[in-house]
Amino acid sequence: MLISTRGRYALRVMIDLAELGKDTYVPMKTIAERQGISLKYLERIIPVLKKNGIVEGVQGKGGGYRLCRKPQEYKVGEILRLTEGGSMAPVQCLSCDATPCERRSECRTIAMWNELSRQINDYLDNITIADLMRKSDQQCPVEESAQDSHPSPAKNADMSINS
Repeated sequence: MLISTRGRYALRVMIDLAELGKDTYVPMKTIAERQGISLKYLERIIPVLKKNGIVEGVQGKGGGYRLCRKPQEYKVGEILRLTEGGSMAPVQCLSCDATPCERRSECRTIAMWNELSRQINDYLDNITIADLMRKSDQQCPVEESAQDSHPSPAKNADMSINS
């Protein structure tokens, strides 16, 4: 799984809007300038966020975009799944649009990929836009708790991988 520029830029847009407050409409051009993102590229990202109720927009003088909810109510996983096409799967066979694998019943690695997928989604769903608004030099707020709650596969007695 590789997060695309679209996903990374969407998070930057969300942080930018959050820092300005819920009551301020910000023109797309202003966001593009502040974030160093081309306006043309933002024109492909913001409509996805608007269509899915993540941001709201007003056209005309004084218009622009703003968040619909408080920053702590937006999960990073939600934003990335919208902008990355619905799946954060680490392998193709687990993605939302994958053709069922004919080898799934005998696959010796599927349990490992399922667990990795669960950990990725759990991690991203435990980080909010409010968390990302904190200084970037600080440790991510869920990093320590995620390490404690997700033991490594070698330590996890419930997950066995046949060799």
